[in-house]
Amino acid sequence: MSGICVGLVSGGIDSPVAVARMLMAGWKIYPLHASQEPVTGPAAEEKTVALLRHLLNMEGPVGDAARENLSRELIVVPVAESLALFTEKWNHSEYFIHMKRLFNAIATLRGEQIDATHVLSGENLGQVSSQTLGNLGGVEIATPLLPLRPLLAMDKVTIMTMARKLGTLEISEGPEVCDALGPSKPTTVANKEWLESSEERVGGLQHLASSNFSQLRIVNL
Repeated sequence: MSGICVGLVSGGIDSPVAVARMLMAGWKIYPLHASQEPVTGPAAEEKTVALLRHLLNMEGPVGDAARENLSRELIVVPVAESLALFTEKWNHSEYFIHMKRLFNAIATLRGEQIDATHVLSGENLGQVSSQTLGNLGGVEIATPLLPLRPLLAMDKVTIMTMARKLGTLEISEGPEVCDALGPSKPTTVANKEWLESSEERVGGLQHLASSNFSQLRIVNL
């Protein structure tokens, strides 16, 4: 199976491995990076660009697949202002779920432009709080795009081994910044009604996604 997808790329270890796997499977991938500047520094975006350029410049089957199927335009969407809305006492424990739901809602808008059917992520079951079984369900219902999660059942050691073989591990390594605003004790089981109520209280998920998407930048790879 192959098709067109929006690829959520963070600059971490997992997402470039997921991108490489789906490129090899023949998927056309349009990368999207959700920037948390100025809460964080520019490192995440810089790593994302470096990782995608590395895949494009590789020799062999992965590089060939990237040059054929990876879009040369990286969409960068600022999300820090919206994410800050989910740091209140009444919604902070669900922060990471709201974050991923926002990313997926933004991916939907990009997907409409390119006729995508799927959204690709490096999510791994149970690896961190937003990736428990219950929370993954709460995330994926935020978009009509079908989820592509090629690393879902892999452990971190396996993913890091794959990244090392790809040559992306050294680029990806470094402090994780996606949890800059996150809670110390995050929710591990999502409640759909509570999530939607919290999002409506700060303006609505679709409004936030549209506002963020209207500020996108394009980085040429």
